[in-house]
Amino acid sequence: MGSPEDDYSFVFKVVLIGESGVGKSNLLSRFTRNEFNHDSRTTIGVEFSTRTVIIEGVPVKTQIWDTAGLERYRAITSAYYRGAVGALLVYDITKHLTYESVERWLNELLDHADNKLVVMLVGNKTDLSEIRAVPIEEAKSFAEKHEMLFMETSALDSTNVELAFQTVITEIFHRRAQNRGNKQVINSVSISANSFSNEGASTEVATKKPCCQNI
Repeated sequence: MGSPEDDYSFVFKVVLIGESGVGKSNLLSRFTRNEFNHDSRTTIGVEFSTRTVIIEGVPVKTQIWDTAGLERYRAITSAYYRGAVGALLVYDITKHLTYESVERWLNELLDHADNKLVVMLVGNKTDLSEIRAVPIEEAKSFAEKHEMLFMETSALDSTNVELAFQTVITEIFHRRAQNRGNKQVINSVSISANSFSNEGASTEVATKKPCCQNI
């Protein structure tokens, strides 16, 4: 018999991208396990966690891939964009350099992923707003120009973390349903132990494991 985590209808693959140190891993752990690690290590390659949410009565498992922001891992992580239907492009609102690299990350994402994917620009670390370096209106304008969703978050105090992920997942659900013309048929990404296919499904609870085990 399947466990409760196996009770799902669709699976969406979402990637977290952005420079090293912007808080991608803590956004992931806050959303999937409601945890924050002050001493979180730099991600090596790609790791992922899963959580199932209910969208309009339908259980949707989201497999969230946390990509390394360090330059030396970029060649490794690019392969993991394939099959993604959503992305959170994260920068640190206190470090303008991380925002300046957003366009490069966006171009890389679009080079390797479906051009119909849902992308949200996320300004993280609003708990440090007193030392803000990136004006919110500047980031909002950039997101609008590139047809991205936009939100500011804090993984530390949970501000907007749940809302950011839920918004992206819901938008993916609606777009896929609309593209099919039928909400019962959604183009999503099904994850098996060793391969990807075009189906979808899953439930709550996060298990983080190195991506390379799934190649």
